[in-house]
Amino acid sequence: GALVGWTAITGALAWPAIILYIGSVLWTIGYDTIYAHQDKEDDALLDLKSTALLFADKTHIYVGVFYAGAWVCWFTAAHLAGAGIVTNTALALVAMHMAWQIATLDTKNPDNCLVRFTSNRVVGWAFFIGLVAEMLLVNATRLA
Repeated sequence: GALVGWTAITGALAWPAIILYIGSVLWTIGYDTIYAHQDKEDDALLDLKSTALLFADKTHIYVGVFYAGAWVCWFTAAHLAGAGIVTNTALALVAMHMAWQIATLDTKNPDNCLVRFTSNRVVGWAFFIGLVAEMLLVNATRLA
């Protein structure tokens, strides 16, 4: 993913790619925990060790920590790579969306969990579009 792409384009591995990757892992653990709450009863019956069972009633706290860690990593990586106002705006939207997920998450309601899990497309797209728009803006400014 991020590490291979960065290295292929720049010819070397650098901190922004590593930090971006770490953030993406944290984000994945967060949204996968939300997803896992949909079938935690089955996990318990099968004696599977899921984060939904591990975090239980403290899931909101743990998902919040994972999402906050992801956001800080993404913000740091973006700024180490030279991002500016457009990416900051996208990351602000990402933070608000992540906060909405945590604030409205009902781990006892599988439908609620599914909506929050699938809404992570918004997180991915907002960050991606912010980065691409930033690059286009910077390149357009350089060409002008």
